[in-house]
Amino acid sequence: MELAFIPSPSRGVLHLGPIPLRGYAFCIIIGVFVAVWLGNKRWIARGGRPGTVADIAVWAVPFGLIGGRLYHVITDYQLYFSEGRDWVDAFKIWEGGLGIWGAIAFGAVGAWIGARRRGVPMPAYADAVAPGIALAQAIGRWGNWFNQELYGKATDLPWAVEITSTADGRLPGTYHPTFLYESLWCIGVALLVIWADRRFTLGHGRAFALYVAAYCAGRFWIEYMRVDDAHHILGLRLNNWTALFVFLLAVLYMVLSARKRPGREAVVEPGADTSADDAGADGEKDAKQDTGAASADAGTDDADDADTAGKTRGPDLTKATGTAEDTDDPEDAKDAEAVKDGADSAKKG
Repeated sequence: MELAFIPSPSRGVLHLGPIPLRGYAFCIIIGVFVAVWLGNKRWIARGGRPGTVADIAVWAVPFGLIGGRLYHVITDYQLYFSEGRDWVDAFKIWEGGLGIWGAIAFGAVGAWIGARRRGVPMPAYADAVAPGIALAQAIGRWGNWFNQELYGKATDLPWAVEITSTADGRLPGTYHPTFLYESLWCIGVALLVIWADRRFTLGHGRAFALYVAAYCAGRFWIEYMRVDDAHHILGLRLNNWTALFVFLLAVLYMVLSARKRPGREAVVEPGADTSADDAGADGEKDAKQDTGAASADAGTDDADDADTAGKTRGPDLTKATGTAEDTDDPEDAKDAEAVKDGADSAKKG
């Protein structure tokens, strides 16, 4: 008897009046908001403009949803096109089924379009949003919990997830919550990328490549635990091979990029600091004008003071330096004349 387990919700949709609120879609939406919020903070810290991440996400998110759905439908086509299936269900994205590989690939195409429209280098943008994408995946995986899907092998561990649905051949019981394992792994990936980016100053797409490589490493062993139907090649699930292939590409990119373009981009968004520079130039100009005006005022004040002082001290100076011819006192005139005669005698002698 299980002493503890993670209960699954009895249903994956809540109705707010006529509006259905599906848990899977809600998790995806929350994840997108978190990714944009964190990406915007990192972009501004790199020297970009506020709002650029959201503007590019307008292109990246729809492309990502389409790509994720296409990957899922193509790799699990039997769920929609085999006998007894309705192909219309392929469009019901709210019922679950997004392949992260297609989502990232098509999302990158959408981001590239948005980045070109804003004149932003795509690698720098990818580095800024990489941790946010990992957190978005961590949140989005809880949509699988609402749909009671993508669980692992049977287990009686305290953190096992209880499956109660019998749809699509499910057997009620307790299983490894692989959705939870992947969610926690993605949180760790986000923290790893943030730390490594600060520690090693990653640039030119290497932070994004680190995110891809780290995610693939975790996805490989988590995928191996899952028991849902999947195509196998040489004993491994298709997604295991995909994770291995993408992991090698990401590591190769990091090595080659570090050799060819070490360091980080100095400018991630041309003209992002124009407003600040203009404001600084205006402030400096105003300061110079204020300083010049103050100097002129000080010079005028000094001239006025000197003129006033001259007028005040003029009579005194005249008295002090006056000659005998200027004095009106007869005695003083005699003394002055005597001093003059003495000086002339000294010169003759």
